Amino acid sequence: MNLADLKPAMEKAMALNLAEIEKIANNTQPATFENTIEEMERAGKELNRVFTYYGIWSSNVSTPEFRTIQQEMAPKISEFNSKISQNEKLFQRIKVVYDNAQKNPLPADQQRVVELVYKGFEMEGANLSPEQKQRYAAINKELSTLYTKFSNNILADEEKYVVYFTKDQLSGLPESFVKAAAKAAADRGKEGQYAVTNTRSSMDQFLTYSDERALREKVWKNYYSRADNNDENDNKQNIVDILKLRRERVQLMGYDNYAQWRLQDRMAKTPEAAMDLMMAVWPSAIARAKEEVADMQQLANKTSKTKITIEPWDYRYYAEKVRQQKYDLNSDEVKQYLELGNLTQAIFFTAGELFNFNFTPVPEGSVPVFHEDVKVWEVTDKTTGDHIGLWYLDPFARQGKRSGAWATTYRAHTTFDGKKTVLSSNNSNFVKPAPGEPVLVSWDDAETFFHEFGHALHFLASNVKYPTLNSGVRDYTEFQSQLLERWLSTDKVINQFLKHYKTGEPMPKELVAKIEKASTFNQGFATTEFLASA
Repeated sequence: MNLADLKPAMEKAMALNLAEIEKIANNTQPATFENTIEEMERAGKELNRVFTYYGIWSSNVSTPEFRTIQQEMAPKISEFNSKISQNEKLFQRIKVVYDNAQKNPLPADQQRVVELVYKGFEMEGANLSPEQKQRYAAINKELSTLYTKFSNNILADEEKYVVYFTKDQLSGLPESFVKAAAKAAADRGKEGQYAVTNTRSSMDQFLTYSDERALREKVWKNYYSRADNNDENDNKQNIVDILKLRRERVQLMGYDNYAQWRLQDRMAKTPEAAMDLMMAVWPSAIARAKEEVADMQQLANKTSKTKITIEPWDYRYYAEKVRQQKYDLNSDEVKQYLELGNLTQAIFFTAGELFNFNFTPVPEGSVPVFHEDVKVWEVTDKTTGDHIGLWYLDPFARQGKRSGAWATTYRAHTTFDGKKTVLSSNNSNFVKPAPGEPVLVSWDDAETFFHEFGHALHFLASNVKYPTLNSGVRDYTEFQSQLLERWLSTDKVINQFLKHYKTGEPMPKELVAKIEKASTFNQGFATTEFLASA
């Protein structure tokens, strides 16, 4: 990939796609599924390819040069999208096909495509008056710029705030983390020091194990105040502007608030239903979190040299101490059995048992990748040997990569214009180890690894004719991933793949029992954390 090619390629691909759309919209023949919906499914091949590259740059290998292009392109992409979603002739043709299909239903998959396409246009304001459409498009353009600024501000603060510390401040930290922190500092020109980068995987480990309370406070504040430091990367005003514009946009269509509009095609259906679900859980979660803090405070009173009150940067640290006391479970001991190479084999085994998939490493250099850390496997059917697709893994945190873990497709399955096989990818932010050292991850991170792999399996198991049907219902796509997490703690997986990285011994039954017993531990914190965000 060459960054200099990106902008001209995007502009060219958008122009090509608009020409395709114009041709469909101006067809003089009466609108049918074949000449309207099917032609729309066919359109945009070049654009999809270019957007794949754009997405990789944005999520995996962002640079200041890319961000400049992104800021320039975001409003242009928004204008391009509006030209399609507000094309009156196109929408009238879609509406004719939709209305006819309501009277005389099409085959099930075609019927579903028509519904999704029609509802998509309707949700994007296709029924508005010309003046309202103009305002709608202007709002979308403003929002695209704000969204880009918002995520780039977070990325900038993740890159800017690094906490350096010295050899006399290593107390409590596991050996694997110390080695990785030394490498992170050396990579940033601070040989002989140690670095905690401002990413979740680095922050989380440091706050769990470090005995240095003042450093924990610094690391916690860096992470939780990303894009909230009253400087050029501050997001407070962006948030206000985004909320105002979202509200104005949905009010043009007669909704009271953004949540009403957003949830209409989701499982909750209404904001009230979503709030009822959350409020049913909230009081219990708060009560449990208070009990957890009381347990920690009690422990701190006994063990801390100075009198302290539990603060947010103490939470993970004392939670770990309480876990050891109550369940005799040490997270670092668990990690010795969760080596990334073994976990990768574990997810392959699970995919083989459940979906009959086989994963074979592709010889290095035979498939182009965007970074040397990315590894590739071929996915085939275990019985027939048929090629299903490729699976890419980009495991490590680095500068310019967004935090978190996610799955994506570089190409989705479809059969309606010749078969297209899947290019799927999993992306994580594990702390990159010192050369020759193993990647040992926490139980939570191992569960997340299984979870995100569930999304990749969803892409690989796709069996649809039309590209639109690959998406499915947005929140339902979480179901199979939530389910796949459960295979991590099955006997077959534990006994074959959760092996001590030095001795090769499988995780002892006593340790497994402790993990199971402690599985509801700290759920007050976990639940209030995601509910508060929601």
